[in-house]
Amino acid sequence: HIVHIHTSTQTSGPSRPDALPVALNFEDPSAFRVKSFGELLRALGVFQLCSVPVLVNNCGKLMSVARTLLGKRGFALFLRPSVYAQFVAGESEGEITHSMEKMSSLGLRPMLAVPIEEDLGESTGERRYNDNLASMLECVDMSHSNAWSKDPMMQLKITALLSPELCVKLSTLLSEQQYDLDLLVRAMDGEVGDFPGLQESENTHFLCSLQRLNKVGEASANKVRVLVDAEYTYMNPALSLVTMAMMKKFNQDGAWIWNTYQCYLKESRSLLLEDVRLSISESFCLGVKLVRGAYMDKERKLANSEGCSEPVHESWEHTNDSYNGSLDILLELISRDPQRYRIIVATHNEESVRRGVQRMGELGIDKDGGSVCFGQLLGMCDHVSLTLAQQGYLVYKSVPYGSVDNTLPYLVRRAQENRTVLQGIRKERDLLRLELHRRLRQGLRQGS
Repeated sequence: HIVHIHTSTQTSGPSRPDALPVALNFEDPSAFRVKSFGELLRALGVFQLCSVPVLVNNCGKLMSVARTLLGKRGFALFLRPSVYAQFVAGESEGEITHSMEKMSSLGLRPMLAVPIEEDLGESTGERRYNDNLASMLECVDMSHSNAWSKDPMMQLKITALLSPELCVKLSTLLSEQQYDLDLLVRAMDGEVGDFPGLQESENTHFLCSLQRLNKVGEASANKVRVLVDAEYTYMNPALSLVTMAMMKKFNQDGAWIWNTYQCYLKESRSLLLEDVRLSISESFCLGVKLVRGAYMDKERKLANSEGCSEPVHESWEHTNDSYNGSLDILLELISRDPQRYRIIVATHNEESVRRGVQRMGELGIDKDGGSVCFGQLLGMCDHVSLTLAQQGYLVYKSVPYGSVDNTLPYLVRRAQENRTVLQGIRKERDLLRLELHRRLRQGLRQGS
């Protein structure tokens, strides 16, 4: 049936917003009535700054200058009430709990994210990876032990536990020969073996890393769903291989480990179909986080510098078609077997959200059955998240936490990678303004 789905995904007609509840046009400023006056002002101020291209493009440099001028403490005092408070849940468990409880009261579910990731040249050795493992296990524990939401989720960056250099080498090796998933599963279980093409030191590091990932899998199985993030194309094949091995081991009775598919990549549809086939042949459940993608500028620059064709779709429209087509594939599979497949529609794009809701209705998929949920970043796209939650859909917010220092690289990367999203928040800004004006008018009426 996969082949049939493959041929029928060239997006089945435009979605019809008129057939949906009026609120799903996401035009209703009352979604923001739950926010305090201070939160409205903060969001408006931050979004105003984020819509200035020169600030977003140079935010890394600007922040390091500010940090030098103000000192570590002064810089934290400056950042905490503004950008940090908008996009990060906090540092101490008390602060995080406060943010999570507030979110739960609005019908939103948290998806905790430890903002640790590494790129080439940033590797810092086994000790650092073991420290990162401790942070990941803490995240599993926090997600599970607090009653913030039913069915908790968390995010995992594999490069926090496995060196990016080895991921790149493995990705190159995988273009020539496939690794057997059973080999990786046995290594996770502690069996010492040799991986084709790796030197002794690389082999040792890979074994240690698989055992670290195994600890995350064992801690989270049947408790917390772990969503593995995709990263750059030059390391993604290795990340997918490791994620599929984790799925084979931990997803026998449900989707506890999920993989991410970046629909701005030309190959995303074929990668998704390949993994659907793999999940059937290896008989494990498949969890899918569907995103458009966040590393476009770097992917394009890299392809141009190496004289390769760009891996990213030429246009926004092609990316939309790719996203909506993959969404259709998954929703159709879920409608046939909701226990075997799960998806989080992780997007700030209103049209894709509406399309997902529309198709769920057409295919008879339950709003709150758990097989389909929606996801947006903390502090962004609240008019979509809150409206969906009010209509009874399952909505998760990606929630980074940690100190100002630890989350700063995350914030800078996200700002630069999400330039288009940040510059496209005009609508959310307008809705925030409408709600602010309504409160001011109400206050004046009450005062007079």
